[in-house]
Amino acid sequence: MPKKDAVLSEAVDLAREALREIAPDEQVGEHLSVTAEEDRLHTHRFAAVKPGYHGWEWFVAVARAPRVKKVTVCEVGLLPGNDSLLAPAWVPWAERMDEQEKKQMAAEEAAAESAGG
Repeated sequence: MPKKDAVLSEAVDLAREALREIAPDEQVGEHLSVTAEEDRLHTHRFAAVKPGYHGWEWFVAVARAPRVKKVTVCEVGLLPGNDSLLAPAWVPWAERMDEQEKKQMAAEEAAAESAGG
């Protein structure tokens, strides 16, 4: 399990500043957490106050080199949280067809075969 790095854990203001590159201030809510992903690689999470994104969270990954105190922003983005509304899993059209559509498609295929043969 990676250990928490004090320098990276305290980089909340830098993380919030990085989010200003992709989101207006009013869409970035409170700081929710910081997680040590690896040694010297942490992820800060902020509440997303963005219309249509209830339960989503902004994230900012930050890192630093060994024996260096300067923090670098690696990545920023928006991820679904536990209470997020997500689109349902994609189902191929052939599996979504109702019986009437299947009958119609079979009839069209039969007509095409008889016309071509």
